[in-house]
Amino acid sequence: MASVCASSATTAVCASSPSAQKKGNVLGAIRASFLGGKKLRETKFRAPLSSKSLSVSAAAADPDRPIWFPGSTPPPWLDGSLPGDFGFDPLGFGSDPETLKWMVQSELVHCRWAMLGAAGIFIPEFLTKIGILNTPSWYTAGELEYFTDTTTLFVIEMVLIGWAEGRRWADIIKPGCVNTDPIFPNNKLTGTDVGYPGGLWFDPLGWGSGSPQKVKELRTKEIKNGRLAMLAVMGFYPQVKRAKAKERDGGCSRMKEEGVKGSLPESKSESADLKLVI
Repeated sequence: MASVCASSATTAVCASSPSAQKKGNVLGAIRASFLGGKKLRETKFRAPLSSKSLSVSAAAADPDRPIWFPGSTPPPWLDGSLPGDFGFDPLGFGSDPETLKWMVQSELVHCRWAMLGAAGIFIPEFLTKIGILNTPSWYTAGELEYFTDTTTLFVIEMVLIGWAEGRRWADIIKPGCVNTDPIFPNNKLTGTDVGYPGGLWFDPLGWGSGSPQKVKELRTKEIKNGRLAMLAVMGFYPQVKRAKAKERDGGCSRMKEEGVKGSLPESKSESADLKLVI
């Protein structure tokens, strides 16, 4: 008797003997990476068999699903149901379901912080350059003096961010447990998915209450923009280092030129006087 099980990314075929039919058949789905075909992990599924029947379960992959690399086979744990899922996981970080849930939330938060950071870097500097604002550059903002010392600022940030991150962590562990505002009980969050709280503060325009297709489209756009923002923020830092290096090199060159000019005689008479003194 043969049992054939096909998924969106793997297909396994195994035959069982009469002795194995009583205990059930163990079907191993081998998850392979595109890097040299290395095996990432082997997950076992138990499929009960019948001695008089042939069961076939198949789920074909969506041919129109966009993949990060044309022609590649996405891993089985990335089936296209997540926003921004293009089948990219070469190291198999998401092969464990619990780890995948954490990775989804981690990427979502990093995307949002990166978008805020990229906007906070570019917009003030642009407005300062055209004369509307007069703000310091983001890489020198930490050198300025504020209303208090840096230690106090650090403690304040840790308390505020720690409180917000603590509530987010609690929502991951037990979804919906933080939907009621502890200060204003009448202000309740309307979101049902972890990472998308909704409500007046987080979804004032009500975009998260549309059709499932529309909601997934918006969430995919958010992930795409967030990934681009993370790359942008990563690019800002070496750009600043390069600009500072060029500024130092230019300053050294000017100092050398000024030093050489200052050491040269300004007139013929001064040159003659120098010769007489020597």
